[in-house]
Amino acid sequence: MKSISSHEYDIFRRCMIAARKEAQLTQESLAKSLQKPQSFVAKYENGERRLDVVEFLIVTRVIGVDPCTLLRKVEQEIKQSISREKTMNTSDVIRLASQYLAHLLGHKFDVLDVSKPVTVNAAVNLAKVISKLSPLVGNLIEFNTVEFLNKQDDFAEFGAWERQDPGFPDTIFVGDIQPTPGLEIKAWFPLATEITARFKDSQNHFQFDQTHVAMLAWLPEKIIYGKPRILDVCVVSGLSVALARDSHYHNPPDYLVLEPEDTTQRTANLQQTNTSGYKFQGSADELLEAQKRVYSWGTEAKVYKPTREYQQLIRELLIRYKYRLDTNFGKMDRIVHPGIEEFKKRVYNIEVHGMTVGEWNKLLSSRQEDRIKESLQKYLEIKEESIDELLD
Repeated sequence: MKSISSHEYDIFRRCMIAARKEAQLTQESLAKSLQKPQSFVAKYENGERRLDVVEFLIVTRVIGVDPCTLLRKVEQEIKQSISREKTMNTSDVIRLASQYLAHLLGHKFDVLDVSKPVTVNAAVNLAKVISKLSPLVGNLIEFNTVEFLNKQDDFAEFGAWERQDPGFPDTIFVGDIQPTPGLEIKAWFPLATEITARFKDSQNHFQFDQTHVAMLAWLPEKIIYGKPRILDVCVVSGLSVALARDSHYHNPPDYLVLEPEDTTQRTANLQQTNTSGYKFQGSADELLEAQKRVYSWGTEAKVYKPTREYQQLIRELLIRYKYRLDTNFGKMDRIVHPGIEEFKKRVYNIEVHGMTVGEWNKLLSSRQEDRIKESLQKYLEIKEESIDELLD
């Protein structure tokens, strides 16, 4: 059926959808509380019918949101939309993308559907290998996130989001807006041991703060089976991540962060923008000698700077002493960025099917099969099927 929505009503619909998802309600569960068919919620959220005033008040009461607060949010977004129609710059594009990405909270991506295990033993085995899906599903989520952004009308007049993976950032906004807005989109499966995605680009890339990092935490709907569902979203400045990384790692002469050499004269596929980390491997006497050399640089010797002069001092240490390239350098989980650390804490504290994500992570990695079986049966309704049920 054709949508009957205006642009302003579309904003209202998005705010209603966001409020429902923030309340951890599906369309089905909300409809049940309203004593309505699921199609009632689907139609007003899709724009096939409008809510009247009384219906709006009833829906907001069930969701648990103040109707006046929600309407003020709608009014604010309409004003911002009108302002964007006149002009939009790099920070506007990134801010708008961040707002839309926040609406993905609770969203289920129809990219893969893992079937419910038919036996408890099958469920235990699936729990052991479900993380193997992380690279595949993560890539599909990242691709479909770009598709989601391009469905938002606010961007259409100014350009479109395009994937350029394996380039950096992996998503850029192609249009006339300069500097080019970019998003480095990273899907995170929190039942893995850590956020293994890396962030190695130089501070020099972010001189206009034109690139942000968007992290989407996801799990299957039922922890180990179902469609991938977004648990939480975090968008932070790429410059802030690069600064946090270099401040955390760099500690000369024990540990060095090194900028790439100037490769701007090379063809695009041969240009380098990644920093690298090096760990000191010399003797104790050599370390003392290197420390004296660093002290001679002045009071800010240990403060990381991507300047040519400071980088030359770092390279002299690499030439003079033995260092090992750190292959774990730049992992998002080890950068200690305040926004990312808060995001991780939020995700691990989200309750999903009777336990927090952190508790599920600890349980499924414990190898205590009896406890795992008990929890899968209790919280995910997995039971032993009879042979007749299996054959059916």
